[in-house]
Amino acid sequence: MSKTTKIPRIIKLSAIQGWRVYVAFSNGEHRVIDFEQFFRKHHFAADPLRRRLLDEAVFQGLNLHEGTLRWPTVLDKIELSNGMVFEVPFDLDPLVLYENSEPDLERNQGVKIGTLLRQARKEAGLTQEELAIKSGTTKHYISRIENNHADIELGTLQKIVEIGLGKQLEVQVR
Repeated sequence: MSKTTKIPRIIKLSAIQGWRVYVAFSNGEHRVIDFEQFFRKHHFAADPLRRRLLDEAVFQGLNLHEGTLRWPTVLDKIELSNGMVFEVPFDLDPLVLYENSEPDLERNQGVKIGTLLRQARKEAGLTQEELAIKSGTTKHYISRIENNHADIELGTLQKIVEIGLGKQLEVQVR
């Protein structure tokens, strides 16, 4: 059985500022797509359909649709083998958008669980190995969490904080 790679999809269109689009992907990352660079790199000026996006008013009409960006006023014609022709709004592959974007450092500054966990562990005077033993996990997993390289379920975090560190976990959404 082959391993499948999850394609990051756009789940939120945060802002459009000129030619820069700020989005959140399904992997939890906030990223910025600089379309001025993107259009140059992919030679949009050379194609009549894609050239329409170089008009800022048309470009700004983009929206989020099924995990990617779409321009409903820029219609592409698709012809099927049976001769039927459809007009569909122009969109871009979400993987291409992800690969042509940069991390949005400002929006990614949210609370890093790993940083908080490392600080609490050190305040408790525990090594990663000691915390792992007390909370029933591994040193490797504690290290990955502390370095923000692993996702953590709320129940696991609660076990590490309350059993391993002897503290109380409180979560707030504001």
